[in-house]
Amino acid sequence: MLSLGSIVAALGGELHGDASLQVRRLAPLDSAGPDDLSFLSNPRYKPQLASSRAACVIVSPAVRDEAIARGGCIVTDEPYLYFAKVTQLWKQQRVRRDEPLVHPTAYIHPEANVDSTARIGPFCVLERGVRIGAGTVLKAHVTVYEDCVIGQRCLLHAGVVVGADGFGFAQAAGEWVKIEQLGAVRIGDDVEVGANTCIDRGALDDTVIEEGVKLDNLIQIGHNCRIGRHTAIAGCAGLAGSTVVGEKCTIGGAAMLLGHLTLADGVHISAGTLVARSILKPGLYTGIFPIDDNAAWEKNAATLRQLYRLRERIKALEQSR
Repeated sequence: MLSLGSIVAALGGELHGDASLQVRRLAPLDSAGPDDLSFLSNPRYKPQLASSRAACVIVSPAVRDEAIARGGCIVTDEPYLYFAKVTQLWKQQRVRRDEPLVHPTAYIHPEANVDSTARIGPFCVLERGVRIGAGTVLKAHVTVYEDCVIGQRCLLHAGVVVGADGFGFAQAAGEWVKIEQLGAVRIGDDVEVGANTCIDRGALDDTVIEEGVKLDNLIQIGHNCRIGRHTAIAGCAGLAGSTVVGEKCTIGGAAMLLGHLTLADGVHISAGTLVARSILKPGLYTGIFPIDDNAAWEKNAATLRQLYRLRERIKALEQSR
């Protein structure tokens, strides 16, 4: 539990209500009870404010009066950001200080370098030459291959694999000959990697994940990719080898980027989009064929196959005028 007064003392904000009141749970507006703290950031949910039973609601100055009329509230310029920081406070009080920093089932190679403040979870494997920075947390079954580097305050969730071989083969007489992957992976500070995401090591140079990057679950990062600072990528996305993504980009779930492409800073890719060329101008890009009933979809798909022929006929007609 946290008191409202302790939350405001730590995070600021303008409290209206009983500072000594103990909050037992964080909850959505529509299901919060009289011992719960909630928040309102999306105007769509404003109608729920008056009827919410929450002990206190985090709100913006725009709805201060309505919130005070309802009951307890904390007024702040960015309610969603404030709520995020409250969740961090909540998590901090739940951390057990008596647990060992390195779980006894973890394997750490004698030549790995793990900061004394890092937490290594059950059944993790850290191979030769690995370096783990201060305050980094590896959850269960994380594997970090040889010579890979993970910065400070990173969080790698269960099943993450850092530094497996990139997908590199040469053909010889119809057979595939393996290209040994001689680079590594370098992950900057304050990076979070979701469960079962794989980041392949580089073929010659390193694969690089810069500081502040956030990766969701089940993402594939190919060899020699570079992801710029504070970019976020949603689940099931895939980046083929040597893709360069700029700073402060977002890539939606299940999006696919072909290899050897470049995305400029500030590029945003919608979910399910296939990116087949470099994008050098910031903005939002979408390439999704809309869902439809199958019969209509087949007709539209058949029409799409004729687009080039129709284009050439139109050009011919225009030139004949």
